[in-house]
Parts: sequence; structure tokens; C-alpha cells
Amino acid sequence: MTEIDPAVLFDAAPAPLALVSPDLVFVAVNQAYEKLLDRSRREIIGRGVFEVLPGGPTGKEAQMLRYSLERVLSEGESDLLPVHRYDVELPGRPGEFEERYWNVTTAPLLDETGAVIGAFLQPQEVTAFVQHRQQEAPPVRAALSLPYVEAIEAHLLAQTDQLCEINQQLRQAHIQERQATEALRKAVQQQREALADASHDLRGPLTGLLMRLQDALDDPEADPREVLQAALQDAERLGDIVGDLLELARLEAGAPTETESVNLSRLVAGELLRRSPKAAVTTHLDPGVIVEGSPLRLARLVTNLLANAERHARSRLETKVSTSAGQAVLEVIDDGPGIPDADKEAVFRRFYRRADARRSDPGGTGLGLAIARQIAQLHGGTLRAADRTDHRPGARLILSLPLRRSG
Repeated sequence: MTEIDPAVLFDAAPAPLALVSPDLVFVAVNQAYEKLLDRSRREIIGRGVFEVLPGGPTGKEAQMLRYSLERVLSEGESDLLPVHRYDVELPGRPGEFEERYWNVTTAPLLDETGAVIGAFLQPQEVTAFVQHRQQEAPPVRAALSLPYVEAIEAHLLAQTDQLCEINQQLRQAHIQERQATEALRKAVQQQREALADASHDLRGPLTGLLMRLQDALDDPEADPREVLQAALQDAERLGDIVGDLLELARLEAGAPTETESVNLSRLVAGELLRRSPKAAVTTHLDPGVIVEGSPLRLARLVTNLLANAERHARSRLETKVSTSAGQAVLEVIDDGPGIPDADKEAVFRRFYRRADARRSDPGGTGLGLAIARQIAQLHGGTLRAADRTDHRPGARLILSLPLRRSG
């Protein structure tokens, strides 16, 4: 069987074809495309599409073609530009354009993985047809005043533009609908994962509690105090998980709460006094950093950040409160293993716990940072994970809250 070279087929195809790269540069054209533009491939290949085909003095036609190409390259779907005027610069006469009309089909070129690596252009010139339609039915034209005929033509051209704009709007609406569908799919998936994680975390202490009680019933000589102490620990863990879940539910529902002026530096200092961390603590708290919020919820946020840092710190823990660009900024820094880039967003998901966190604190709920971020967002702020500025090992959590407006 004779093998057929795709490059030979491309070059010999009767329809004009051009291949452009993702940055809209001509990569290849066939003989029919050269003939259509009355230019050699040496004058085309390696040049930008809109350098070869500027599209006339107004540039409006070029915008339509650019939109079609960008859509094909970004979405991997074919596109069709209906009959539209796209003037072509006369060879050897820069700045002079010839009136031309086209249909243009654009299709993606995909690699073996399905990624878009280019786009095919297949223009079909309909200039002769359009000009014939403009010149036909002389008696009708003679019976009508020239301005009236021109008005009809202008109206038809305007309708063509409107159809193109509507088509673009429909495509944009389709893109937005697809994005909304994808966002909804991700939200449902996250809810399923959260439910599965919650079930898993609740099952552990429940199973432990049931086993201890069963063992106590089966063993008359079991130490009641020891059994009750273990059961109490399991019950406390259950209470922690349920309490955190209820707090998250209240935060996500936007439950109203009273707000007041809160001195963030004093709040952090007060929460540090209530704790007895094993690591040495260094503080840099600028005075007079005032925010508007709920003292109880902000205290919960700070406590969760400190608890997280204490869990991972090896020997040192640092807190900073300052202001920047109208924001109050709290940084909580530890000298632990740090947070890899891949986990910097994941640590704020419900029940997400890295392996080192499970080892250092098996009783944690995995909800502390999720609650902290939710509180920050309800106060109009942000909470994110970052690397230390001194490039040493460790994690750095940064809270930003709007400063209280004076007056």
C-alpha cells in the first residue's frame, strides 16, 4: 500500500489552507492559499496574521478574525465567520486595499494529548458573488433613488455586524455557563469530600468510645476510672469536631454578630498570655492597629493561627502586627517544616491535615485554618500561607484586615 505524505496532501489541497501558531504567526500555507492572496509563501510564513492581513484602514474586520482565532486556540472548538468584508492590501502598494468578502472557517490543531498547538484557517472568497448581487436588477436600482439603495445596503451591513456581535455575546454566555457549571461541579465535589472527611473523623472517636465501653462490660476487673478517663477523651474529641462544624456552618451562613473597634495588637498579646507554648515566642506588635469586628470571632481566628504554629514549631514562634496600604497585617511564623507550595491553599480546606500534623497532634480536627479563613473573609479580609522572608525553614500565615475608618 502506497503511503501518503500529509504534507503533500496539505500543499495540494484544492481549498486554500493556512496553519497559524498559538501566537498567531503563519507556520504553513498551501499553494491554493498563495494563489488566493497573490503572495508567495516566503512573503507569508513566519509573519503575523495581522501583519500579512491588516484588514483595511478601520481594523474592525481584523478584530473579528482575531476573536475567532483566539476562541479556537483557547477552547479547542471550530469557528465560522459568516460573510464579511475583509479588505486585502494590494501587493507592492502599501496602504492601498482592495475590497474583498469572505467566509472563514477556523479549526484547532491538536496534539496527541488533546492540547491545542495551532489553528487552521480555511478562507472562502465570495467577493464575486457579493459584487454580482450588488450589481444585479438594474431596473430596480433605476426605479429607486441611489441614496435609498445605499441606505438599504448600509442597513444590511449593519445587521451583519449586529449578528456578529450577538454571536460573540452568545459564545461568551456559553463560556460563562460552562464556567458556572464547572464551579458548581467542584462545589458539589468539595461538599462530598467534606462529608466523607467528617464521617471519617467522627467515626474514629465514636468507635473508640464504643470499644472502651464494651471492653469495660466484658471485663469486670477493668479500672472504672481508667475507662471513664479514656471515654471522656473520646467524647471531648467528638465535641471539638461537632463544635467546629457548627461554627463553620454559622460562619458560612453569615450569621450576624455584633462588631466593635478591636485593637489587634492587644488582642494578639492577650491570646499569647493565655497560652503556654513549648516554643520560644517573639512578638513585634505595633500599637494602635485598630480594626472593626467581632472580638470573640477575631480571638478565635488568632487562637487557631497560634495553635497551628505551636503544632509545627520546632523551637521558635514569632508574631507580628503592623499596617500596610490601609490594612492591618498579622503574621504568625514558625520554624517548623514549612508548607510546600502545592499545599499552601489546601491547608485551608476542611479536614485537610498533612502527615506531619497528624503525627504531632493526632487529636486535631483539621478545621482550625478553615474556620480562621472564614472569619477573615467575613471581616472583609484575607488569610494566606507564604514562605518566610528570611528563606529559613518554616511556615508564615498572613492575615490582612481592613483598618477601621476614622470618624
